Amino acid sequence: MLPELLGEIIQRVEVSEDNWPQRQNVVACGCVCKRWREATREAVDRASLHQPGKITFPSSLKKPGPLDSPLQCIIKRDKKNAAFYLYMAVPPSFMDIGKFLLAARRYRNGARTEYIISLDANDISQGSKAYVGKLRSDFLGTNFTIYDSQPPHSGAKPSSSRSGRRVASKQISPQVPSGNFEVGQVSYKFNLLKSRGPRRMVCSFACPSSDDIHKDDQKMKKPVLSAPSYTVLINKAPRWHEHLECWCLNFHGRVTVASVKNFQLVATMDQSQPSGKVDEETVLLQFGKVGDDTFTMDYRQPLSAFQAFAICLTSFGTKLACE
Repeated sequence: MLPELLGEIIQRVEVSEDNWPQRQNVVACGCVCKRWREATREAVDRASLHQPGKITFPSSLKKPGPLDSPLQCIIKRDKKNAAFYLYMAVPPSFMDIGKFLLAARRYRNGARTEYIISLDANDISQGSKAYVGKLRSDFLGTNFTIYDSQPPHSGAKPSSSRSGRRVASKQISPQVPSGNFEVGQVSYKFNLLKSRGPRRMVCSFACPSSDDIHKDDQKMKKPVLSAPSYTVLINKAPRWHEHLECWCLNFHGRVTVASVKNFQLVATMDQSQPSGKVDEETVLLQFGKVGDDTFTMDYRQPLSAFQAFAICLTSFGTKLACE
């Protein structure tokens, strides 16, 4: 088949299918052969520039989410195995399990905690081919560093610290990147007065916009990310409800159980100052409890599914210094 005709066919399939599971036909096109796979990837990358937020291939999990409305997801917690599973809600629902996206497992590393994030729900380890990144806390569990297994932009250097390294290279496949790249920080503020109220948090991320993604490396046949801009997020301030006698946020029905873990993140207008003016109208990420081990996670641009999931993982666990 002529390359032009092949590309036209796949572009039409891509345009016609917006949601999973209908997008299984797009994935099927990419599974035919190497030639079809390259044409499908090119069509998806081109479409994502104009309509971001589609989840088609694993690489989509590290691209910015939707612009106009948040992508609704569900997190399931397995306390027995210290594991967490992220699903795209299809259709949007609290309890129905939709499309699996990512999994994470909590490990103790001395006095610190690590969350390993994987594409495989059954193989959540740092030496796995499915490893996509990790989250590491300080000994108080109030400051977290997020690492990506892939460089976030051209010229990025892997972390040289011991906490940011992968396991020994002989333990992993040669196809797996040998380093971790720091892509974000999440900090919870100390509650010195021990006053009742929700946790306060600040997040700083290297978030490439959809316009930063361009296909200028024809040799590698992969999208290349230019140096990203940094986004500073803070939790939206709740209001005290006199009748209910509690702190409240409007989750628009997406959260049903009161919990100190619940939060909404908004962006500061001056990205260099976390204490600057805040855009409270646009919630970029909200996370909340709807069952004993079920939580909602709704995110939008500039955050990716990977970044949003990592931020939500920081909320699990007791933080005595912040409550």
